[in-house]
Amino acid sequence: MKSIQLTNPLRYPLAILTGGIVLFVSVKLVRLPSFIMLPISAGISLAGASYLKFQEPEIDDLGNPDLVKELESIKKEAQLVVEKADNLWAESEKLLTASHQIELLSLVQSSCESAKELPQKIEELSRRLYGKNALLSVPQLEQKLTDIEAKQKKASGIAKEKFDQLATSIKKNIELAKQGEDARQAQIISLSSLIIESAGILQQLQVKLRTSNLDNSDAINELRSLSSDLNTLQENMDLLFA
Repeated sequence: MKSIQLTNPLRYPLAILTGGIVLFVSVKLVRLPSFIMLPISAGISLAGASYLKFQEPEIDDLGNPDLVKELESIKKEAQLVVEKADNLWAESEKLLTASHQIELLSLVQSSCESAKELPQKIEELSRRLYGKNALLSVPQLEQKLTDIEAKQKKASGIAKEKFDQLATSIKKNIELAKQGEDARQAQIISLSSLIIESAGILQQLQVKLRTSNLDNSDAINELRSLSSDLNTLQENMDLLFA
C-alpha cells in the first residue's frame, strides 16, 4: 500500500505558495512572531508537497518496465529542452531587442514558452498511461491518424515531412494495437524523437542568434524559418498528447 513520504517542496509550487501565504498572513496581518511562523510555514509547505506527491500515480503501475524506462528518459530530455528554451529566451530578449526585431522576438519567445510547457504535458500524459484502461483502442488511434492526415494535406516543406513521420508512427501503433500489444511504448519513442529534434532546433536558433548579422534579411528569414520548424514539432507533440 502506498504511504505518504517526505518530499522536496521545491518540486511543488502550490505547496510553496501555500506556506508563503500562511507566513505572510500570520506575520504581516495577524502580527505573530516570525521566528515562530517560519518553521510552521515551512512545515506546511513540506506537508503539502508530501500530500501532492502521495496523490500522484506510481510509475510502477504502468505494468511495462520498458515503458517506465522510456518515460523517465523523456522527462530528462524535456528538462534539457526547458533549459535550452530558457537560455534562448534570455538571449533573444537582449539581441533582438537591440536590433529592433520585435516581430521575430515575439515568434522566438512564443516558441520558447511552448517548449517550456513540455514537462507539465509529459506529466499529464504519464497519468493517462497508467493501467490497461489507458491503452488506446484501434478506433481512437485511427481517429488520430485521420486528424494527422487532414493536417498533412495542408502542410508543405518540413511541416509535411514531420506530419508524414507522425502518421507513420500512428500506423505502427495501430498495428500493435490490432495485435493486442502495448502501443504506448511506440508513442513514447515517437515523442522522444520529437523532443530531441526540438532541442536541436533550439540549439540552432541560439547559435544563429549569436553569429548572424541581425540587420541582414536572409539571416532574419532563416531565424524565422527555424522558429516555425520548432512550432511545427510542438504541434506534432500536441497531437501525441491529445
